[in-house]
Amino acid sequence: MISYIIWNVSPEIFTIPQIGDFGPFPVRWYGLLFAAGFLVGQQVMIHVFKKEGKPLEDIDSLTLYMVLSTVIGARLGHFIFYEPEVLFKKPLEVILPPYAGLASHGAIIGIITGLWLYSRSRTATGQTFLWVADRMVIVIALAGAFIRFGNLMNSEIVGKPTDVPWSFVFVQNTEFRQIPRHAAQLYESISCFILFFILLWIWNKYKSATPRGLMVGIFFVWVFTLRFLYEFLKENQEAFEANYLLNMGQILSIPAVLLGLYFIYQSRKSTHQLAG
Repeated sequence: MISYIIWNVSPEIFTIPQIGDFGPFPVRWYGLLFAAGFLVGQQVMIHVFKKEGKPLEDIDSLTLYMVLSTVIGARLGHFIFYEPEVLFKKPLEVILPPYAGLASHGAIIGIITGLWLYSRSRTATGQTFLWVADRMVIVIALAGAFIRFGNLMNSEIVGKPTDVPWSFVFVQNTEFRQIPRHAAQLYESISCFILFFILLWIWNKYKSATPRGLMVGIFFVWVFTLRFLYEFLKENQEAFEANYLLNMGQILSIPAVLLGLYFIYQSRKSTHQLAG
């Protein structure tokens, strides 16, 4: 007997009715969870700053850098990696709604850029790039969990057909709704939640003594190794990926994993030098 989960959740929570010439405005789970990642993440960073004696007035600036760099990076990344022809033919689509395409690899590149811009004027307070990045990955892991759960609520980024008992039938997805499939979004969401608790535990244990780059390295290796593997369970996002041995998500994950290994190696090397 084949068992599966019928997933027929509406992506919309409610709709704000039309007021004059404006509206109506649907309020969606994805948008709420996306925003929650930043709001909850800000509270985590406030806790970190208090414990390590960093100026709390910098939190608002850090949050603004992260919001802008995440959205811009994810949006540009989608067009550069998946629809480059649109970027050149219709560049305004990058900034105009609806924002249907967001690429996580682009978001990471944007976040790295944003952290560098933020930290370069704050080294006097000990907020070097690696200090900030090591703590921000705690928040990014949590935000990733929220966003991937938002993808589940949207019935998007679905997995390939399967007969495992925890498979989902995505009723709201008109393209793939008929066949039980892997809930790849849920797999990634759970993985990010686990990583959040691991990174939070490491920071809570070492705080200011955390080896520089260690948590960044763990984040990259964990997230992108699992991303590489999960892609085997997912439907391709774009048609051109069917012609490749590996899809775009896997190709982009390989250098990210190597970068993570480099950060871990450097953090261990620095720790040994300090111990010596």
